[in-house]
Amino acid sequence: MNARTAVHPIEQESYAILRSRLDTSDLPPLTRAVVERVVHTSADTTWVGDLVADEEALRAGREALLAGAPLVTDVRMLAAGITARPAVVALDLAGEPEPGLTRSAAGIRAAAAQHPEGAVWAIGNAPTALHELVRCATDGMVRTPLVVGLPVGFVGAVAAKAALRASGLPAVSNRSERGGAAVAAAAVNALLYAEVE
Repeated sequence: MNARTAVHPIEQESYAILRSRLDTSDLPPLTRAVVERVVHTSADTTWVGDLVADEEALRAGREALLAGAPLVTDVRMLAAGITARPAVVALDLAGEPEPGLTRSAAGIRAAAAQHPEGAVWAIGNAPTALHELVRCATDGMVRTPLVVGLPVGFVGAVAAKAALRASGLPAVSNRSERGGAAVAAAAVNALLYAEVE
């Protein structure tokens, strides 16, 4: 069962236009849901060649979310965009960071201490937050069914997302510098709203 029951006519028309311009029928169901919602959110069909998704990881993340697993986001803006459920905001846990650690990274470290097992993580703002999450997982501090790793920026975003993919963590990410809270929220919402078996 999905988290939403009614779709507004404007959204229906928007998806009809999207599908007239973009054929996603060959994608697995959850990958298709994520790609389409990110394209819908950004009005940018070129996300299709940029997103990197693993269907099994998306399924595991969806199942965890629907079963009530904690959802941890890096920033409030991302949490606000996830309309079906509350989230833990890592940045709110940051406190005073250690020297050499950004507040975003400190927040992820604090959130990892609170949610070491089973949380779904969504990073849409700071590349340093995603780097720290990967570091925490590599050090055995975090086990997760899914990381939505879509931070944005000219400094560090591409490298952080490449590190996520290289880590072997179950994830959805993208190859380019673009990203952001809106697209990360779109990916999570796609999982929560998807109508798949």
